[in-house]
Formats: sequence, C-alpha cells, structure tokens
Amino acid sequence: MTSTEATRVPSPPADEWVELAERELRRAGHRASVPRSTILRMIGAQECVLTAREIADELRAAGKPVGVATVYRTLELLEDLRLVQRLDVGGDSARYEPAMPGGEHHHHHLVCDACGRVTPFQDPHLERAIHRAAERVDYRVGDHDVILRGSCPDCAEGSSRKARGARS
Repeated sequence: MTSTEATRVPSPPADEWVELAERELRRAGHRASVPRSTILRMIGAQECVLTAREIADELRAAGKPVGVATVYRTLELLEDLRLVQRLDVGGDSARYEPAMPGGEHHHHHLVCDACGRVTPFQDPHLERAIHRAAERVDYRVGDHDVILRGSCPDCAEGSSRKARGARS
C-alpha cells in the first residue's frame, strides 16, 4: 500500500450526514435552530478533525457568528448521539469530525508531534490485526480509535535538513 492509498479517506457525504444529524436531534427532543444548523453544515463539510474554537472561528470568518459555547453544546449533543467522533490528540482542545452510526467512513489518525497536523488514514491490515487481537483475548471490540504519533513528511524533512546541516 502506498502512502497516498493509506491517507485517502472518504468523508461522509455532507448532506447525508447533516440530514441524519438533524433527524436524530429532533428524535432526541431537541428543537432546530439556525445556529445549530449552521454548525451542522460546517461539521458535515469539514475534511477532518476540527476543534470547537476552529469551528466557531471558521463560521465567524464566513459571516455567520455563532458563539463558541453554542458550538460546544452542539458538539456535546452530537457526541452523545454518536454523530461525531471526539479525538483527543493532545494540546488544549479535543477535535471532532462527523461520524456515521453504522461505522461507515471509519478511519484512524496520524498526528505530527512537531506541528500538530492530523492526517486521516485507513488500513485494512490494521483492522484485521485489531479483530485478531480481540479474538485472542476473547473480547468483543465495538468502537476503536487508533492515533499514531510522529513526524509529518514536512517536519521529518525539516529535521533531516537540520541534522545534515549540523554534520557539515
């Protein structure tokens, strides 16, 4: 598998995810609101994980001022309904991305310790290894998250250049 194949991760279709989220929020007894709908559209359209602050900042930059507290409340509701995946990658804030209840579009993440870049990836070999490990210990694995930490290509290249320069 090439590194390009490893990082190609399809996102849930934004419209499908937004409709699902709105339906599930109504089913759970939450009324629709313009700010919440705006947040849902932003989450549905994102390519990977964002913090609550990043979501609020992007909405504000697009001329849709939504308070960060409203973003946090919405993310909490969505997490309770299993419609977003919360990713704790270190730093001050958790990051979130849309999730489909059936596990479609499931993937894992690589996190650069130097710059904080988060790269999604899928790996069928890893999924099989997780399944085999669960069988070996007779454990039923439901959800799982894998976060691999290290250096992104840009930071690794920068480190290599610095090391070569120090040896010269």
